[in-house]
Amino acid sequence: MVEVQREQVPIGVITEIHGPVAVVACDTLPPLHQALCASIAGETYLFEVHQHLDQSHIRIIILHRNISLHRGTTVYDTGASLHIPVTTDCLGRLLNIFGDPLDGGSALNASAFRDVHSIPVPLHKAVGVGEVLETGIKVIDLLCPFIKGGKIGLFGGAGVGKTVLIMEFMHSVAKLHRGVSVFSGVGERIREGHELWHEIRDAGVLPQTLMVFGQMDESPGVRFRVGLSALTYAEYLRDTLKKDVLFVMDNIFRFVQAGSEVSSLLGRMPATVGYQPTLSTDIAEMQDRIVSTKDGSITSVQAVYVPADDMTDPAVSTLLSHLDSTVILSRAQAGKGIYPAVDVLQSSNKLMNHHTLGSRHYGIAEGVREHLARYHELEDIITMLGVEELSVADRRIIMRARKLQRYLTQPFWTTAAHTGLPGVSVPLESTIQDCEHFLLGHYDGIPEERCYMQGSMEAVRR
Repeated sequence: MVEVQREQVPIGVITEIHGPVAVVACDTLPPLHQALCASIAGETYLFEVHQHLDQSHIRIIILHRNISLHRGTTVYDTGASLHIPVTTDCLGRLLNIFGDPLDGGSALNASAFRDVHSIPVPLHKAVGVGEVLETGIKVIDLLCPFIKGGKIGLFGGAGVGKTVLIMEFMHSVAKLHRGVSVFSGVGERIREGHELWHEIRDAGVLPQTLMVFGQMDESPGVRFRVGLSALTYAEYLRDTLKKDVLFVMDNIFRFVQAGSEVSSLLGRMPATVGYQPTLSTDIAEMQDRIVSTKDGSITSVQAVYVPADDMTDPAVSTLLSHLDSTVILSRAQAGKGIYPAVDVLQSSNKLMNHHTLGSRHYGIAEGVREHLARYHELEDIITMLGVEELSVADRRIIMRARKLQRYLTQPFWTTAAHTGLPGVSVPLESTIQDCEHFLLGHYDGIPEERCYMQGSMEAVRR
């Protein structure tokens, strides 16, 4: 819960209520982002100041269901912006935006409180992105690798595997790197949140994970701020545990939608495609806090819903400008049974070069991408005329590309209970070596079905 002064100072009364937005008449204007509160029938309501209307009126966002609020309710100043309790014992817990437990456990024994609107780390204390952060997922590590301290976006519609892939990343960080994860559920459905909590617990990574939920039925103010609340926990774990922290947000597009709702309720004129005029600022305010220091790193994975599969949507375009790695999940790939359903030809990484990856990794990744691109070009011809009409060189490329496509699938640890296939984690060096052998033709004699849903090729060779 927000840290409140012992003697609450009444500053005014509510004069208007418009859904999750209210107007307060007050003698002294509190600063923007100040946390205010009110008490009705023993229940505390929290608000956040968003606008100064004139010298005696402010507009606030209600951070709770407003069913009991009414005109004339006295509003008190807490003396600070929204603060949340922090402690190293927060791992393994499921919390809401205020740091209150949602898992039925006891309240956090707070060692301190932190402001959810804290300023980013100063430039002289921040460090740049580091080495490749191995995930054990072949297609990710080879073709769109994660860089420690970078920002990764998972783009795709519903049902293509964004959440499953996120869970596997959290499993990898816990098991391979001994790091911790902070999951921010923005606008999660009750069913989704409940299933995710149980699946993470069953996968054995909940003790290294903190989950912060702002559910779909809550105020847009909650959905707009829950990402900052979770990011504050990630910053605290980075600074205190001095570990690699994986910050996961699912789904950041709902954060943008909540900001659009808040903006409309505040009376701002909408901008392009109906988004808020502060879209770029809202996104940058969060993204600029995802930085690493010499003590620890924050690597961010953000699931992004793409409306109507339009990558030129203003929200998607603004998010793209902040990301280092872009992973596009394709429904066509999922339809072929290719999991993870990564569209290799559309996915990219801004840091994919000789300097960051090394010449060998970069060269083999480009070779794999070229083979798959050639296969994509010739698919229509193969469908109409058959593979026999291609040249010998093209037939060889198609054969190797199909094997590579199946090799880049793999069973996940987090889906083992559903698929019956034990999960595998493949070291990057093994993936590079296997792909090099595919490109050189060493595996031309192996049937392509034996490459599907395997780990490294060493077991297949045996």
